[in-house]
Amino acid sequence: MNRRDAIARVGLILGGTVIGSEVFLSGCAKKSEVAATGTTFTPETISFLDEVGETILPTTAASPGAKESKIGEFMKTIVSDCYEEKDQKIFMEGIGKLNAAAEKKFANGFMDLSATERHDLLVDVDKEAKDYAAAKKEEDPAHYFTMVKQLTLWGYFTSEVGSTKALRFLPVPGKYDGCYPYKKGDRAWAAT
Repeated sequence: MNRRDAIARVGLILGGTVIGSEVFLSGCAKKSEVAATGTTFTPETISFLDEVGETILPTTAASPGAKESKIGEFMKTIVSDCYEEKDQKIFMEGIGKLNAAAEKKFANGFMDLSATERHDLLVDVDKEAKDYAAAKKEEDPAHYFTMVKQLTLWGYFTSEVGSTKALRFLPVPGKYDGCYPYKKGDRAWAAT
């Protein structure tokens, strides 16, 4: 084989790889659009999720809260692109149930509650979710608040804000030290 034929074949192979990846990525995007049918995240919904996330992980003197990590946008992306349709439906219905629980307990929507009222409401809903999980069968769907809480923790601690300000962060780690001294109250290390 001469040099021209070799270069042409390598170009064909590399071109096929790039085209193949485009088809794969396009196929993935179409799948997520189909899965997201009926799931609409309005700016109000994202703001609602930011406030729920902030109630779960509030801002403290030591670290910013979930709202600063744009947790509502994170939830929108994961629910729209990764959740199956049945889980998307449970999640979206859960937003309505959370607001209804706020109306029932405090005669106000979640967004109109004080920080203490929001906290008290989420403690009650979290207890309900734990009771549901304890009695649930394997084929039963997850509780909506369990989804919200898991997404809040995942999104926050993998965000730049969470991993650099709430966790200890070392961008270029040193050697492994299995006996590193730990003092009670130290922050956990960020996984990079």
